[in-house]
Amino acid sequence: MEEDNGFVTKKKVPKLPIPGQRNIMITSALPYVNNVPHLGNIIGCVLSADVFARYCRNRGYNTIYMCGTDEYGTATETKALEENCSPQQICDKYHKIHREVYEWFDISFDEFGRTSAPQQTEVCQAIFKKLMENNWLSENTMQQLYCNTCQRFLADRLVEGTCPTPGCNYESARGDQCEHCGKLLNPTELKDPRCKVCRNPPQIRDTDHLFLELPLLKDQLEAYINKTSVAGSWSQNAIQVTNAWLKEGLKSRCITRDLKWGVHVPHEKYKDKVFYVWFDAPIGYISITAAYTSDWEKWWKNPKDVELYQFMGKDNVPFHTVMFPSTLLGTGEEWTFMKTISVTEYLNYEDGKFSKSKGVGVFGNDAKVTGIPTEVWRYYLLTNRPEVSDTLFTWADLQAKLNGELLNNLGNFINRVLSFIAKDPGSGYGSVLPDAPDADSHSLTKMLAEKVGSYVENYIEAMEKVKLKQGLKIAMNISSEGNAYLQESQFWKLYKEDHTLCSIVMKTSAGLVYLLASLLEPFMPSFSVEVLKQLNLQPGTQFSLDKGDIDKARTPWDILPTGHKIGTPKPLFRELKDEDVESFRKKFAGSQAERIVKAEADAKIAAEQLKRTKISDTRQKGKPAKAKTKTNANVEPSVTALDVRVGLITKVQKHPDADSLYVEEIDVGDGSPRTIVSGLVKFIPMEEMLNRKVCVLCNLKPAKMRGVMSDGMVLAASNDDHTKVELVEPPISACVGERVTFPGFEGDPNDSYINKIFEKVQPDLHTDTELVACYRDVPFTTSAGVCKVSSISSGTIR
Repeated sequence: MEEDNGFVTKKKVPKLPIPGQRNIMITSALPYVNNVPHLGNIIGCVLSADVFARYCRNRGYNTIYMCGTDEYGTATETKALEENCSPQQICDKYHKIHREVYEWFDISFDEFGRTSAPQQTEVCQAIFKKLMENNWLSENTMQQLYCNTCQRFLADRLVEGTCPTPGCNYESARGDQCEHCGKLLNPTELKDPRCKVCRNPPQIRDTDHLFLELPLLKDQLEAYINKTSVAGSWSQNAIQVTNAWLKEGLKSRCITRDLKWGVHVPHEKYKDKVFYVWFDAPIGYISITAAYTSDWEKWWKNPKDVELYQFMGKDNVPFHTVMFPSTLLGTGEEWTFMKTISVTEYLNYEDGKFSKSKGVGVFGNDAKVTGIPTEVWRYYLLTNRPEVSDTLFTWADLQAKLNGELLNNLGNFINRVLSFIAKDPGSGYGSVLPDAPDADSHSLTKMLAEKVGSYVENYIEAMEKVKLKQGLKIAMNISSEGNAYLQESQFWKLYKEDHTLCSIVMKTSAGLVYLLASLLEPFMPSFSVEVLKQLNLQPGTQFSLDKGDIDKARTPWDILPTGHKIGTPKPLFRELKDEDVESFRKKFAGSQAERIVKAEADAKIAAEQLKRTKISDTRQKGKPAKAKTKTNANVEPSVTALDVRVGLITKVQKHPDADSLYVEEIDVGDGSPRTIVSGLVKFIPMEEMLNRKVCVLCNLKPAKMRGVMSDGMVLAASNDDHTKVELVEPPISACVGERVTFPGFEGDPNDSYINKIFEKVQPDLHTDTELVACYRDVPFTTSAGVCKVSSISSGTIR
């Protein structure tokens, strides 16, 4: 046994290619390690590759499936800055999250590795040295922003400034793109650029880099593409993207970066640089295989015996059909090049796109908390696999496919068959499979067998061509044929009228149940395990789909032996109700804007409920309800006494005498900024505090904190054990200095200090499940919308 980042796994003997057999090596695009994967990532890469890997194993092919997290590059360094930790800590954290998500989705990697492993450095540097020896690299000078304070060149995402696009002027545009207007940028185009780390302005400097001369490799590359795209039946979208790159003309590509986190360049002049992610990441497939077995070259330098299949989303195509093959060609060595590439388009969410950066859609860890089983998620994503065009995830469609296709078709067929066989003798077969004499003489059964045999042949043809959606549809057609067979045979009448014929129908149907468990195993492995359990068969005993098994499909009454005793039948799927669908749709709303609208609507409802409650209380005391006036309606002096305003942090620095405190200058609309001391150092990086809008409680009595007078309090939410703290943030368009209100509560803030009142109010300040800041059930509200936190639900605010 060995332990890998908290996961105890049984060390298996690595598989190696076997001469004379079909040896399949499968990879899926390495997921980047700076965030949680969403469903679009999962279907585009790891799930699709897993289905094909399981199919290949079921066919008896000698198969390995390699994947892992892509851990080097700018995005990791940036994420580490955001979370105030080291790049290695970021990678450790998100590698573990990715692994847990994929384990829940039943992804059957032979190795799930990491590009930060030592094998990556070894393989990457060896390939680089070969390219140097063969003169495929050149040097060139580039202009890049340099921070004198940090003494480093700044990657795109480590620069912020004002967007140069006319009419935009967004002051926090990134060096690669303005999030406000969407325009792609170069860092040197920004107006008033500043380093994201120290906030100081950088300078433009020359820096030397190494380039791979793709134009010189063009002839070799085109020969490979022309031959393999046909022989490997590349998907049409992969061919289109690749041809577009070739038509535009190949250009020299920079392979080095001025970063610290990455594989360092083994060259004296460039030893302080690392390899660019496009060059480094695809080599991860090789290095992860090297972590799997020291004999990795038997897989990667064995084109005669090994077939390489690669799965990815369409945005990764040129890196795998142009860049990576060119790199390998340049070494002059005999590599196992990709035979077949399977590419997906985008899976969209409800009425928008899945987005990791904006938190739009359903993420891998979200799927688990819905209570919807793994096999249902796998089935829905695979029926919706965007093979030739973008597809759409909707909760209503998931409900329709679960209730209609899985529950009423597949689950219904299997449960009807096994439940009838399990009935006591006299009304069933006492759980024992009957004999089926002369089954091929029964015309209905023979017709079914011929259809099923053809379906199995079509299934294999589709799966061999990596047409996964088509393969799944064909398997489900067998279930539909089974249901029609049961209905047309009227087995419940046959049991009394023609017992022998009924036995033929039930034994044939039991064979179909077993066949479905086999054909659907690549798509829904946990479903297959459960069906085999109900058949009283061990997992892994399904069809191997070799020639003998394919022939058996044409005589389904012979698939299972007479006298075999089945297990205990039970329903395989549970209905998804309308109220569940509506709940999920609200919980995973399609965009941030929609969530704000929803929160505002909820606030109005809560305010109306509060009004009704107060009127009801008044009447119960025997007093007539008064008409609403500005002075007496819903008066709640405790909360209205608080002077909470929208503030903008204009300056922030560490407290000179306290490591855990910031000293901020905050504009709250008074004309001059207030000085406020906050204990947020451990929770929020200093660069994330500056130029941020916050909620400020302005009428607390000024207090000296370690020698610095603090005139107010920045409101923040914390979780139960106070290990996580986040700022309560007003909408970005809220006006600085405007008062934060609580709909349904009226009154002006106290002119005097309200420290004692705040002590009474504070226990009712919290965040709700939608991350909205609330007093009781009423949100903190501005003219631009409600105030929220990033991720802490049901937190305490103070």
